[in-house]
Amino acid sequence: MVYDQLKTMFKTVIFYLVCCLAMRVGSQELQKVDTTDVYYVRMSGDSVLMKSIELEDVYLFGKLEFDSKEEKLRYYILRRKTLKVYPYAKLAAERLVELNDSIALITKKRKQKKYTKKVQKYIEGEFSDELKKLTRTEGQILVKLIHRQTGDTAFDLVKNLRSGWRAFWYNTTASAFNISLKEEFVPTEVHEDYLIEDILQRAFASDRLERQKSVLDYDYATLVNKWKPGKK
Repeated sequence: MVYDQLKTMFKTVIFYLVCCLAMRVGSQELQKVDTTDVYYVRMSGDSVLMKSIELEDVYLFGKLEFDSKEEKLRYYILRRKTLKVYPYAKLAAERLVELNDSIALITKKRKQKKYTKKVQKYIEGEFSDELKKLTRTEGQILVKLIHRQTGDTAFDLVKNLRSGWRAFWYNTTASAFNISLKEEFVPTEVHEDYLIEDILQRAFASDRLERQKSVLDYDYATLVNKWKPGKK
């Protein structure tokens, strides 16, 4: 009888040991799942599973501040001109990407040149009527924005699409109206370029303009800190 009692007690101890071990292992497995489990997301219309979703940068804009009434007026005039010409710069960047993608598929240089000339004439026709209506300052802003969107100056784009002589001629003609096709967009160094960037970011956030990322390397938040009123 004592043997049976000891046997029963032994079975009970073993049972509890097994239960404790199971609970311990279970908790460890649960902890492991919590720290290593990965959730995947499938976007609508896409067959690829992703671990994360890339979101656009979101900026909280402060109230516009100016050192003087003259600067305030200058900003609003610049805003009107920038909003007017930005769509042309965006379109130029899109056409350039399309052109480069198409040329990459053409193996013969002669056919590449022929295709480039055809597209360039199309772009000129698409732009010319509207561009003729731009003022000198609007034209210069457009030149800067083309550099912002493509990474190339307007001069270099003409040079690459046509020839160095044509680029020189275009630049000389533009110079007669005090417009340089070699002008770059440098918001880190030029205050007016920063103001243009500020205008664009606010317009993107309010859906007034369709966002197209700049190919240039700069950070808008850093620019805001650098160009705060009184720091120029």
